[in-house]
Amino acid sequence: MSDSTATSRRELLKKVQEADFYALELQLYLNTHPNCERALRLYEETVKKAKVLRNEYEETYGPLTATSSSGKAPWQWSKNPWTWEIERS
Repeated sequence: MSDSTATSRRELLKKVQEADFYALELQLYLNTHPNCERALRLYEETVKKAKVLRNEYEETYGPLTATSSSGKAPWQWSKNPWTWEIERS
């Protein structure tokens, strides 16, 4: 994997992780503030953004989880490098 490919992959994975983390934080906030319209709107936007980013990553680099793998050999999702195995610059 070239340095630019590793960097792009790492950057996109970081964006996926950030969106997932933000969605989880908003979900926790909404557990105690269920009537907060702003938080609900932000949550919905963040979930959509995370889905778009995850789809972009998976279309380019392969599935992130076993449940997003498809085909005759869904267990092959693990053939991709693990998060900690992606080359660092």
